[in-house]
Amino acid sequence: MKAIIIGAGFSGAACARRLAEQGCDVLLLERSAHIGGNAYDEKKNGAFVHRYGPHIFHTNNEQVVKFLSRFTEWFPYEHRVLADLHGVFVPVPFNLDSLHKTFPEDKAAKLEAVLLREYGEGKKVPILELRKNPDADVRAFADFVFENIFRFYTEKQWGRKIEQLDPSIMQRVPVYVSREDRYFTDTFQLQPKDGFTALFERMLDHPNIRIVTGTDALTRLRVGEDGVFFDGAPCTDEVIFTGQADELLGYRFGKLPYRSLRFEFKTVPAPFQPAAVVNYTVSEAYTRISEFDKFTVERPAGDTSEIVYEYPQEYEAGKGMIAYYPVVNEENLALYEKYRAFLARFPHFHLLGRLGNYRYINMDAAVADALALADRLTADRED
Repeated sequence: MKAIIIGAGFSGAACARRLAEQGCDVLLLERSAHIGGNAYDEKKNGAFVHRYGPHIFHTNNEQVVKFLSRFTEWFPYEHRVLADLHGVFVPVPFNLDSLHKTFPEDKAAKLEAVLLREYGEGKKVPILELRKNPDADVRAFADFVFENIFRFYTEKQWGRKIEQLDPSIMQRVPVYVSREDRYFTDTFQLQPKDGFTALFERMLDHPNIRIVTGTDALTRLRVGEDGVFFDGAPCTDEVIFTGQADELLGYRFGKLPYRSLRFEFKTVPAPFQPAAVVNYTVSEAYTRISEFDKFTVERPAGDTSEIVYEYPQEYEAGKGMIAYYPVVNEENLALYEKYRAFLARFPHFHLLGRLGNYRYINMDAAVADALALADRLTADRED
């Protein structure tokens, strides 16, 4: 069995390794000059700097941890985020401590009692659910959080009014009815000891994997009405594509919307800010500042820190931008379905990953999906 995999991020790399270990010859093509996709990092002044924005590994999937642990040692890391709310730093997701930092004490105490009674200690409540509460005080609180934590930040991130976005986006960061201040509450919260790039290097170090970086696979791969072709010849290998389906098919049904990012990296005097990430939810053109020195427990205190400002922008094809986030709503999903249905006619062609499936997924889900696809392909070939 042979496979051609397009993209050396988590989806493509995990799939390549699993297929290789099951005897498949894998050709892995990557457009950029390096492996690792958007998780690529490089060491600078003792800190691992993530070139494409901060990546934090967290999961409840023990099998994914077991697979990745073959290629890295870990150190525990619990991510905490603050929001700069009119000059006051409050935990995000918004929790009971955030409540007491932003409201007078008597009002905060009253709201806390109502929230505990209505929802229970430890509950994570979507902001949209809070805004429907029959209690007028709770609704007013929810409106405050919505306007000061969610609206401006979300509209900066997506370049659209909240009302134009899929409601699932608002479900991802709930209000915590507790003093839980971790951004993630998954069972496993880890960072690779030697960085993400080293993890990818070890994952792809297999005699059955041949890697070609710095090449645009679309100069070699063509999919059309007449079939799938590679280097000009009909292709019978398994093809796993982790890129943009609309770009692959020449935008035949129209362009799918994506959001991109612009990063501004700086070396600054340390310490720079009170948390690894500070979100700007009511001000600034950037959405957040990340301080990479705070992403590792093993980084000794130094005189400088490595930081990055993150500016969202609309993705424009052909402008050298990276498509980071599919803009998910009913209209865009209907357009994506046209691309998916067209490609589904080819039994040996498979879409994979965030871009391939036009949906937001975390690193752990990307790995789990990749392993499942590889297992399915090898099982089908054995039947």
